[in-house]
Amino acid sequence: MRPTSPRATETTVRRRAAGTGGLGLALVVASVAQGAAPAAAEEYTVQPGDTVSHIALRSATTVRQIVAANGLDARATIRTGQRLVIPSAATPTAAPAPAPVATPAPAALSHRVVSGETVSGIAARYGTTVAAVVAANGLDARAFVRAGQTLSIPGAPGSAPAPVATPAPAAAPPAAATTTHRVASGETVSGIAARYGTTVVAVVAANGLDDRARIRAGQTLTIPGGSAAPAPAPAPAAASHRVAAGETVSGIAARYGTTVAAVVAANGLDARAFVRVGQTLTIPGAAPTAPPVAAPTTLVGNTFAGRTYPQATVDAANRNKAALLAAGVPSRAEMQALVASTAREMGLDPALALAIAHQESGFNQAAVSPANAIGTMQVIPSSGTWASQLVGRQLNLLDPHDNVVAGVAILRQLVRSAPDLPTAIAGYYQGLAGVKRNGMYADTRRYVASVQTLMTRFG
Repeated sequence: MRPTSPRATETTVRRRAAGTGGLGLALVVASVAQGAAPAAAEEYTVQPGDTVSHIALRSATTVRQIVAANGLDARATIRTGQRLVIPSAATPTAAPAPAPVATPAPAALSHRVVSGETVSGIAARYGTTVAAVVAANGLDARAFVRAGQTLSIPGAPGSAPAPVATPAPAAAPPAAATTTHRVASGETVSGIAARYGTTVVAVVAANGLDDRARIRAGQTLTIPGGSAAPAPAPAPAAASHRVAAGETVSGIAARYGTTVAAVVAANGLDARAFVRVGQTLTIPGAAPTAPPVAAPTTLVGNTFAGRTYPQATVDAANRNKAALLAAGVPSRAEMQALVASTAREMGLDPALALAIAHQESGFNQAAVSPANAIGTMQVIPSSGTWASQLVGRQLNLLDPHDNVVAGVAILRQLVRSAPDLPTAIAGYYQGLAGVKRNGMYADTRRYVASVQTLMTRFG
């Protein structure tokens, strides 16, 4: 539900912005893997919902290898449509061979590519650069190579490093003893695997975890092949945060680089992760140098449809808009497909869900309204709490999938509760209680007519 009229007061209503509807918010990508990718894949196009840890899990490689092969940042941020080089489990992880005795102006060497190798890894092993290898071999901008290809290595030392395929050593060292690790609040399997120099796949297999690699604080994990003394992860002191109007736990967690579960556990919140304005939260694992994001004043205005919104709400909307622009969101076409598939899964007419999403945001996941309406479906935080109760789990309105689930859940409930479809549509815009009490406002009638027209397009 989402009133835009100044007269509407229902707390579960989203407000749309002028034009197509509200502006919304979604941030992180859903973590559910959509299908297994071949373990030896050399290149992968990021799909909606993908994360580096799940790509690594499905490809039998490590987060660290994918990050290194693609030059990702410390948070392993990826975007839908991005093409990743996926090094296989056989990719050499050993440090480059020691530099040979200095020789005069070495001649170019040749290297035969083996499965799973990347130009970045080859360049590092030979002490040269990716750009030099690309130029010497006429590779394209992706620096794509194939197994069996022979590369010219310019500027490489006179003696090549130890080849990947070497005879088995005469006396193989004993397998590394397993290590145990007690999970701390906010930790992930990918982070733990990286700290111990092992893989997500190995940790999952050793502990019988599910395909989402779920773990809980306090759980003891067996770390196969892990170093008994991993480089300790810095333990930043917990930060504190004062809740402003319109903020959600998911938004606060995203801003501080932690998780909803960690914030809930650290503050004893209920299953809805309900917080109130003015409440001071402990933020576990927050980087001490990451202060709250300042609310820009130029991204989202403070008025819509003749109504001026409270500054605290507008500030929250601007923070959310800034976060969306910084993180990137799925394309409009991807969001349209997500709306249709989610509606079918939840038993709602896809034409209705698509029409509402088009009217609200034009499938623009980066939209945010002055009322802090979020995402493609334009759901405000209080409506998100209601939607979470409807589906029986905490929904993160900063997540594209959860945002769509919230909107579809609200629509489904309105269709079940309203006497007819036009009233249900009006309830999404004005609030069902407001429609029953006051009838449809003039702008609500226009909204209903527009949605019904759009339904014929999507039907």
